[in-house]
Amino acid sequence: MGLGLAIDFLARNRSNNALIGAVIAEYGRPAIRRPPMPRRLDHLVICVRDLEQAALDWQRLGFNLTPTGVHPFGTSNRLAQFADNFLELLAVTDNALVPPATPGHFSFAAHNRDFLATAEGMSMLVLHSTEAHVDAVRFRADRIGDYAPFDFGRDAVLPGGGTARVAFSLAFATDPAMPGLAFFTCQQRHPPELFWKAQYQCHPNGALRVVEVVMSAAEPAAHRDFLERLTEGTAELAPGRLTIGERGNHITLLDPSELARRLPGLANSASPRFCAARLAVADLDATGRTLRHNGVGFAMTGAVLLVPPATAHGLALEFVEQEAN
Repeated sequence: MGLGLAIDFLARNRSNNALIGAVIAEYGRPAIRRPPMPRRLDHLVICVRDLEQAALDWQRLGFNLTPTGVHPFGTSNRLAQFADNFLELLAVTDNALVPPATPGHFSFAAHNRDFLATAEGMSMLVLHSTEAHVDAVRFRADRIGDYAPFDFGRDAVLPGGGTARVAFSLAFATDPAMPGLAFFTCQQRHPPELFWKAQYQCHPNGALRVVEVVMSAAEPAAHRDFLERLTEGTAELAPGRLTIGERGNHITLLDPSELARRLPGLANSASPRFCAARLAVADLDATGRTLRHNGVGFAMTGAVLLVPPATAHGLALEFVEQEAN
């Protein structure tokens, strides 16, 4: 008798329900059919100490950045915006406005301030949401985030001058097994045209979108449950790696040996961390020419152009042609 038939039979015979656990133990846990990752990558938070200097460095990398956005809780940002996701350079610019974390309330600004106490780099991974308040309820039920949703607004500088008010709702998730890192979903509560601007999406390096986030972990499989609950997707396991999502929209966890193969020379860490972002470009040769012209060093590993983390404030960047992502 297969697992599904066995559980169905026992469920119909309530007197035998105590045996369901034994059947599951024999056959393994029931397969849950879910899409690989129904939520798309929304943006990556890249924490920097000096926003002005980081902006100059990322412009040298060939990114066209938005004007500075100022948050009401002590942080400021500049974005490298693409058609449907973006990179967020973020700095703490007014410590006096940073709210403390309290039970049931995650502090976005305090998390990034604390992250910067040890390093620059990617501090948070963000997934797209259409209803962050619902996400917060689900995260609490799934025991990955007992935090109230967070609503805020700020002024966005428009390409032609002037400002528009944009508003967001966030739902946070954390895992004690990933100390110092955080995840959240982001809902934009304004007309899309106020935020997404074609003028900000044309980059000299040819970048089109973020297609993958690479993380390190001593044992990638140990983080399967959290990531499946976060993304509502199904992870695939292979020796030394875990992948969740599909080509063009996925998260990859690598153990130290697999990370060394993919990102040679990157310092390994026993703790999970965000190591690299992969970006699709229209023409990889053109990307290389732009970087060389700007004096940016990089390495070619097969069909991947790799910029080391020291050049990009703690996050390695992999550029690949769109067809190869």
